[in-house]
Amino acid sequence: MTNTRTAIALVTSLFFLWALAHNLNPILIPHLRKALQLNDLRSALVDSAFFIAYFVMALPAGALMKRFGYKAGIVGGLLLFATGTFLFWPAATLRSYPFFLSALFVIASGLTFLETAANPYISVLGDPGSAPRRLNFAQAFNGLGAALAAYLGGRFILSGTALTPAQEAAMPAAELDAYLANEALAVRMPYLIIGLIVLLAAVLFVRVQLPEIVDDSGGAGERDPRSWRRLKLGVLAQFCYVGAQVGVASFFIRFAGQVAGFGEQDAADLLATGLLLFMIGRFVGSALMRWIGAPALLAGCALANIALVSVAVMTSGATAVYALLGVELFMSIMFPTIFSLSIDGLGRDTKLGSSLLVMSIVGGAIVPPLMGAISDRHGLQLAYLAPLACFVVVLVFARIVSKPQRP
Repeated sequence: MTNTRTAIALVTSLFFLWALAHNLNPILIPHLRKALQLNDLRSALVDSAFFIAYFVMALPAGALMKRFGYKAGIVGGLLLFATGTFLFWPAATLRSYPFFLSALFVIASGLTFLETAANPYISVLGDPGSAPRRLNFAQAFNGLGAALAAYLGGRFILSGTALTPAQEAAMPAAELDAYLANEALAVRMPYLIIGLIVLLAAVLFVRVQLPEIVDDSGGAGERDPRSWRRLKLGVLAQFCYVGAQVGVASFFIRFAGQVAGFGEQDAADLLATGLLLFMIGRFVGSALMRWIGAPALLAGCALANIALVSVAVMTSGATAVYALLGVELFMSIMFPTIFSLSIDGLGRDTKLGSSLLVMSIVGGAIVPPLMGAISDRHGLQLAYLAPLACFVVVLVFARIVSKPQRP
């Protein structure tokens, strides 16, 4: 029988795997914008197709796990994940944006199963009092996958060549078509390799035995209205946080180019640095929670990000870009902390609560297109006012859950 530590280690590896898919999106957005000649709003549909899957698939994922257990959810999620990555090959060959969006939806459907299983599994597999710290530690490996995705994606997907509209207009049609086709094909091999790794992980999970978590309420008793009040607030905060996280990263490469003149690959390297800070922040945050309460730490990070995004909006040059790197650091603890605080005390409803929180990840489908629309009309810097507003909501959530709950 697999013991608790082995189970935690295996499930923690999933955080790394889904980070690879999540954090290739900020590479894909400028890449497909160039290869398929899209504007900011249309290119942001990469995030919409990806994160809408969380809204659509979270409740089915929770229902499946309620009937068959966490392991079934994990294996099913890995198989969907792999299928989506393999669909990138025909999508790139056909140079079809709808096909790309469909492949991303399938990938994210698989990730919905993984996140619906892994986040509550880590939270409830151990001492409830240390759940926020344990989930932050597991999510730190998500940060490692994020940093690697940005760095390797910048190297193997982005060509570093970006033509201006005037240069495209001056090129012969056949030459321009060949250039765009070559750009589109660059995504095939990275996604094929990820798919093969994910398939191997699915085989491993089929072969191991994971301890199943039994709800401590035994299915009896009424729902605690205080816990459900906290969950509802948590769903809103998570919606806003994920929207902010995705929006900040999705437009970072273009932001660095417009505001400070960084080239594509240099900007991708900077994004990788920011995501490395994101990973470090989770390890540091996990350690700090030994002495600082999770709500207080969450509130402090929200305040820091409100200040940093304000700097990014109101200044220019490298200062604005480095401010967004700081945002990555202080975002690090937000998702796992909101998640664990939101499901605290749900008992038999933990899986349902987890599904609702995973549904709230749809914020990543809403905020980036909103930013794209603002960018097309008013410029990219002002588009970052949307994530700023989201961090205000996270701050309000942190302040509310820090107070004793009244019946």
